[in-house]
Amino acid sequence: MPSSADATAATNPPERSGTSGRRVGAGAGAILAFLCLGQFMVFIDVSIVNLALPSIQSGLDMSDVSLNYIVTAYATVLGGFLLLGGRLADTFGRRRMLQAGFVVFAMASLASGLAQNGTMLITARGFQGLGSSLIAPAALSILTNTFAEGAERNKALGIWGSLSGVASIVGVILGGLLADGPGWEWIFWINVPIGLGAALLAPRIVPESLATERRRPFDAAGAATLTAALLLLIFTLGESGNVGWATFRTIGSLVGVAVLAAAFLVIESRVASPMMPLRVFRLKTMRTANLSAVLVFGTFGALFFFASLFMQQVYGYSPTKAGFAYVPLAVAVAVGAGVASGLITKVAARPVLIAGLALTIAGLLLMWRAPADGSYVVDLLPAFLALGLGCGMCFVTLQIAAFVGITDEEAGLGAGLINTSQEAGGALGLAIVATIAYHGIAGDLAAAGGDHILIRDAQAAANHDAFLAAACFGFAGLLSAVFLMPRGKSSMSSADALAGTDGVTAPGAAPAPVSASVLAPVPEAEVLAAPLDAKAEVGIDVER
Repeated sequence: MPSSADATAATNPPERSGTSGRRVGAGAGAILAFLCLGQFMVFIDVSIVNLALPSIQSGLDMSDVSLNYIVTAYATVLGGFLLLGGRLADTFGRRRMLQAGFVVFAMASLASGLAQNGTMLITARGFQGLGSSLIAPAALSILTNTFAEGAERNKALGIWGSLSGVASIVGVILGGLLADGPGWEWIFWINVPIGLGAALLAPRIVPESLATERRRPFDAAGAATLTAALLLLIFTLGESGNVGWATFRTIGSLVGVAVLAAAFLVIESRVASPMMPLRVFRLKTMRTANLSAVLVFGTFGALFFFASLFMQQVYGYSPTKAGFAYVPLAVAVAVGAGVASGLITKVAARPVLIAGLALTIAGLLLMWRAPADGSYVVDLLPAFLALGLGCGMCFVTLQIAAFVGITDEEAGLGAGLINTSQEAGGALGLAIVATIAYHGIAGDLAAAGGDHILIRDAQAAANHDAFLAAACFGFAGLLSAVFLMPRGKSSMSSADALAGTDGVTAPGAAPAPVSASVLAPVPEAEVLAAPLDAKAEVGIDVER
């Protein structure tokens, strides 16, 4: 039954902001299951295409160069629009953006399966990325507003994180099975009934929520410059391995990114209602979580790319066998996520993140030492178990830490930031690690003279370099956690973060009051008719 606080919140929509989410009620489990379905679909689509690429190439007569854009078109648009998607969710309604994302994703999936040439498929994949960029931040912000900060939210994010890791592995397996079975078109068509069904079910399961500043002027200039900067950055990182880092195209694009980013900062410092209030970066736990996410997901982005190649090129696995080889890793991800969600309530983010990164580095070093003539049980399985545990622990810890100090009003912004950090980190890590791994491989392959053993050894050496470089990325993330992540349980409290960051109240200042209001389900008509709050944003000044 709704509490009196819930009734008050429903009667007075402008009071919906606060630092704690809505207390878990009768529908919380159904909301979590529904949101996990959306996240599962997004993460599956990141990986499901990989093993089907050869079938797509032959079916549409695509070149090797154009084939790469099937993956990069999705990742570029997804990463570029995540922050905008999060802010749109805060402004116009999180459920509304979630539904829009499901519809766009489903229609783009239908078009992908019907594509008659590479250009049509690449364009449709870009629209799939756009749909995902609306789904991911909206779903995550709804989750954090549904579950109160602390054990409830941590448990929910543990389930969310474990399913995300499992979905990536399921995508690899499913992609191989569908490509070998009914055809590559079905890796896209399978999303159509799921996406449209989710859009129709959303109003029955998920309450609407949005920031009370909804009707203030939208920061169109800030949205345009930031989205353009992110699109250009992620596309440039993805292409750097093909065109080279020292080329005019890469350097010029990175300069363009810097100019757009500078313009964005100038705009945000001057507009009355910024898309991204710069004060959020005064929240140390949140800031460090996003920085660590860039490094951590740079590590995992490179890992999964090169682990797949290592199993197929060096160990001779088929795509389907390589997919099933990931199953223990997926199970370990789920275990690691569950462990992290329980530990972080007791010991805070820092030690859990350090432990997860230590396991990840250990797993990468085991992959680095795996011999070309090794076996799965002896050489790969121990590494996969360590990597899975580390991945689950890191993913959940960073998701939880990224929302410390983020109010309910700006939950979409927090979700957009952490998702963007993950996408940008994955692109950056893969670009740098691939440059290191493939340096000189052309000469080694030419010197092999067609000898299969020498070719295998050259490919094994390149993959070993990749695993070592990824371990260095992970070590940088470990240093970030050790020296930058705040210590103590108070570092995970939004009340302490807003009062003076990291549980230390600013000199001469009393702790900032924390709103006791909760986020109640809001009827559609009531959302549209809600009066405005006079403030443009939550006016809590946070000191470093």
